[in-house]
Amino acid sequence: MIHLETVTPDNWRLGLQVRDDQHNYVSDSAGILARAYAYRNNRSQVFIIYNDDLPVGMGMYYDLDDFNAYNLSQFFIDQRYQGKGFGYEAVNQILRLMREDGKYDKVVLCYIEGDDAAQKLYEKLGFCHTGEEDGDEIIMELRIR
Repeated sequence: MIHLETVTPDNWRLGLQVRDDQHNYVSDSAGILARAYAYRNNRSQVFIIYNDDLPVGMGMYYDLDDFNAYNLSQFFIDQRYQGKGFGYEAVNQILRLMREDGKYDKVVLCYIEGDDAAQKLYEKLGFCHTGEEDGDEIIMELRIR
């Protein structure tokens, strides 16, 4: 069963990785932790995604006050566990946490053009393109209330 656990000193060095062809699309674990630190004043939250006791991925979000939204900034499933539905369930759980937090009514995210797997996942979850882009990043949003 998929569940999220906050990153701690005991679980941050798990060696989770994406496939080589995905490195241009998502940060590695160290990059996500650095970004979480940089956005610590924006209530950044970083999670290890577990399937029962097995770590299978990582995700991060923070407050994006300028957009009155949460920013689902980083998310990945380890290369060994992709294609098993873990990503869909993990993002649903992250969205649930945002709804429970209740600060904002929407979530924004960006994916890099060419990352077809991310695009399909986010569309399946109900995210819609805003029509905006930031360089090669395509912006999507989802109303959560």
